[in-house]
Amino acid sequence: MAILVFDMGGSAVKYGVWSQDSLVSKGKFTTPNTWEEMKTQLQQVRTSVNEEIEGVGISAPGAVNAQERRIDGISAIPYIHGFDIYSELEAAFGVPVTIENDANCAGMAEFYQGAGKEFQQAAFVVIGTGVGGTLFQNGELVRGAHLYGGEFGLMILDQGKTFSQLGTAVQMAWRYCDRIGVDRATITGEEVFQRAEDGDAIAIEEVNKFYRYLAQGLFSIQFAFDPEVIIIGGGVSAKKGLLQEVDQRLKKMLADQALNDFVPLIKLCDYRNDANLVGAAANFQALYPRNSR
Repeated sequence: MAILVFDMGGSAVKYGVWSQDSLVSKGKFTTPNTWEEMKTQLQQVRTSVNEEIEGVGISAPGAVNAQERRIDGISAIPYIHGFDIYSELEAAFGVPVTIENDANCAGMAEFYQGAGKEFQQAAFVVIGTGVGGTLFQNGELVRGAHLYGGEFGLMILDQGKTFSQLGTAVQMAWRYCDRIGVDRATITGEEVFQRAEDGDAIAIEEVNKFYRYLAQGLFSIQFAFDPEVIIIGGGVSAKKGLLQEVDQRLKKMLADQALNDFVPLIKLCDYRNDANLVGAAANFQALYPRNSR
């Protein structure tokens, strides 16, 4: 039997089937404008799947409150918040449904199946438009007293600005666009990296800022929670040379603070764009272990 998994995002909903420890039958559709349209699209995917489904695992934005069976907080999909979403989905699918925060799902994928599977203490940092994250201690996901465990993006790094506002390639690209006087949608982070390599002085400054803020955020996570490993996910994890840049900056920061006990272990994620779907399956298996063999 298999698990049908969804990853709800602000622009698209990805889906797939987790069967025999593999993700198959992957696809996506544009995120609908209303909850009723969302349910219809989800059911259409369910109907299209030929395998027998034992349950549905969902990765979603927001503060997922499983005990109260709702999604709290805010997100890019406002209509999924503030009601008993579990019961509606279970009625629609006819099988058990589990939901977990999207960053937590990505972290679960890496911790249980991927780059963090050999560790008991791990931090997973998702770098996209902003910064999300997940923290694992003694093999368990840390949700926190208010469901904000692992929200590393809210850390203040510089003059009131957060890790999310400073330490991502998207924000780097926006700063670059602002400085050269073009629309923010004109140039991507990947293009800024390339312009820096080609010698563009402003691009070089912004790339250096990106790495500085990224290193500051990772340094703070390391010494606030002391994980065995910090795993970097999100699109920027594909950037060639990222680990080398981060490592050298962390080593300088350690030297500046006269810290010589160890060097933080930083790794890149294994699952990349599939992490949320794999994590949604892992979350289902953790909650329904006897049904997910």
